[in-house]
Amino acid sequence: MEETDREAVATAVQRVAGMLQRPDQLDKVEQYRRREARKKASVEARLKAAIQSQLDGVRTGLSQLHNALNDVKDIQQSLVDVNKDWRQSINTIENLKDVKDAVVQHSQLAAAVENLKNIFSVPEIVRETQDLIERGELLQAHRKLMDLECSRDNLMYEQYRMDSKNTHDMNLIHTYFGDMQKLSEELAKQLWMVVQRSLVTVRRDPTLLVSVVRIIEREEKIDRRMLDRKKQTGFIPPGRPKKWKEKMFNILERTVSTRIEGTQADTRESDKMWLVRHLEIIRKYVLDDLLVAKTLLDQCFPPHYDIFNKLLNMYHQALSTRMQELAAEDLEANEIVSLLTWVLNTYKSAEMMGNSELSPEVDVNSLNPLISQNVVDQLLSKYMSTLTSNIIGWLRKALETDKKDWIKETEPEADQDGYYQTTLPAIVFQMFEQNLQVAAQINEDLKTKVLLLCLQQMNSFLTRYKDEAQLYKEEHLKNRQYPQCYVQYMIAVINNCQTFKESIISLKRKYLKIEMEDALSSSHTSMDATLDIIAKEGCSSLLDEVFMDLEPHLNELMTKKWLMGSNAVGTICVTVEDYFNDFAKIKKPYKKTMTIEAHRRVVVEYIRAIMLKRISFKNAEERKEGAERMIKEAEQFRFLFKKLAAGSGEDTEGLCDIIEAIAEVIKLTDPSLLYLEVSTLVSKYPDIRDDHIAALLTVRGDASRDMKQTIIETLEQGPSQPNPNYVPIFKEITVPTLTVPKLLK
Repeated sequence: MEETDREAVATAVQRVAGMLQRPDQLDKVEQYRRREARKKASVEARLKAAIQSQLDGVRTGLSQLHNALNDVKDIQQSLVDVNKDWRQSINTIENLKDVKDAVVQHSQLAAAVENLKNIFSVPEIVRETQDLIERGELLQAHRKLMDLECSRDNLMYEQYRMDSKNTHDMNLIHTYFGDMQKLSEELAKQLWMVVQRSLVTVRRDPTLLVSVVRIIEREEKIDRRMLDRKKQTGFIPPGRPKKWKEKMFNILERTVSTRIEGTQADTRESDKMWLVRHLEIIRKYVLDDLLVAKTLLDQCFPPHYDIFNKLLNMYHQALSTRMQELAAEDLEANEIVSLLTWVLNTYKSAEMMGNSELSPEVDVNSLNPLISQNVVDQLLSKYMSTLTSNIIGWLRKALETDKKDWIKETEPEADQDGYYQTTLPAIVFQMFEQNLQVAAQINEDLKTKVLLLCLQQMNSFLTRYKDEAQLYKEEHLKNRQYPQCYVQYMIAVINNCQTFKESIISLKRKYLKIEMEDALSSSHTSMDATLDIIAKEGCSSLLDEVFMDLEPHLNELMTKKWLMGSNAVGTICVTVEDYFNDFAKIKKPYKKTMTIEAHRRVVVEYIRAIMLKRISFKNAEERKEGAERMIKEAEQFRFLFKKLAAGSGEDTEGLCDIIEAIAEVIKLTDPSLLYLEVSTLVSKYPDIRDDHIAALLTVRGDASRDMKQTIIETLEQGPSQPNPNYVPIFKEITVPTLTVPKLLK
């Protein structure tokens, strides 16, 4: 109590301290005192009421306990009286035992008399029932079977009641009715045959199926009745419960599984399309069966059977099992695609479960996947691995086939615009297209992966293509007569590069999402670069072919024979034009490059012929004649390449101007102006070197060694301001080094 008082005082002090924190609150002390007094009075009143309520409850409880004690005493007295009466009646009960036995015996005899007719007619009823089963009259047969079972069950039940341990009499009854069990099994066999063929039977004879269902329903009721009696008495007849409803669903489930498995008519060895056929047959059978189940079968079963949904689940489970079995086999790439397309798309499409006639009973969104995502991923991984190997093999085979065409004695085919081509790009991209279309049937992700794979392998393939084109050129150089159509097939190779470029762009535009383009830009750039190299090397090899034929005529340039009136340049122009008749079948991007390069190489070879110093003019007349001939031949070249470049927009003037500029240096009659003319030449063509100037002055023939030295040294001291648009040409031209040092000594 002291502890409580101290806590109360402390609490009170705390409350007073909280109320009197400021001086102005002292004026309200009386007000606070009255408020606390009211609270105290209220708490005391509640305490009194609570104590009074507790006292009333205790008083009531004591009163009830007193009454209960009196009731217990009364019951105790009553039990004593009952015990006394029971002891007095024991003898009377023992005297009634004979009566009890007589009652039981009477009940058994009454049951025997009641079933006596059936007992004596059992063999006859068995024969009649057998005949009814054989004739297909299943309802009547079941009725008689029920009568037989009822007679047997009643007799056995009475025997059980009289003496449950008397197994001899029980066995006797069971043996007497033994044929009945065979009838039951025979009838069940007929029922299961109808159930197995239920989807066919419901179309031809729905009443037969209804009869089967009615029989099963009867047996279900008997099963329930027998189980209820077992709970009360412990007795149940042999063979019960039959559980025919459960067996019926088991039969249906096995039938569905067998139907799904039995649709495989072919193997891979007998038919490459075995899986496609197998899946298509499954699709057709399942859809047909479910439509029949919904429209006809559902009407032959009681609603609580929910037969359609049960069949739907059976088909789904059987399909899932079958698809998993197929997925576990060693499938080829096209078979994996067929399986995944069917599982992921066809199954839930309008061609199957999404069919409008199955709606709304079938909700495709609620159907579980036929195979797990893990299995799908494994199949996709295997598919990509197999596809990679296949694409590499297909590309290698396509290139080998194309190489065989390169050595044919007939020209390659031309496209609709007349450009030479081979079938390689069409074969490659048709293969890519087919695989992408197949992948798109499964999902977008796989389509993107296959596209990336195709482009990746295309990159490697183009490198091999470049190497093979180079080997083709090298083999040709060993014997230029073989292959016969080398030029035409090299043109086709060049044209293929442009076709590859266009096909790659088309493929990406058709199958690649915009957001993925950046990820492939480097790969695309690499392929374009490789194709440009192939085309450039091809063009170069063709020009090499041209200039090998031109070599004898180029060797005549700037010689005595040339000065005497050789027609070497005319022959060169005719030869180039003749080759370019074939080169006209090169596609435009590369044809323009080809023309520009040919123009450049002709001019370079002409200038190289000058720099080789095959001739040294003896006098002004020879210099004039030679210069005019050079100007005339430059004009021939200009006319030729202007004709060849018609429509391409190529500037054909600049290169031939170099020949004319050199001719002006040679043509000059006043040696004192030679430095000025040479400096003009150098200012136009800043890549010209000292050895070029020395060679040019040597060809001119009238410049002394000191003059050459002076001109070269003076030009070296002068400023050089090259034209930014000038493409160097003299750096490609080498001057024989044996004579240059001597000239400069």
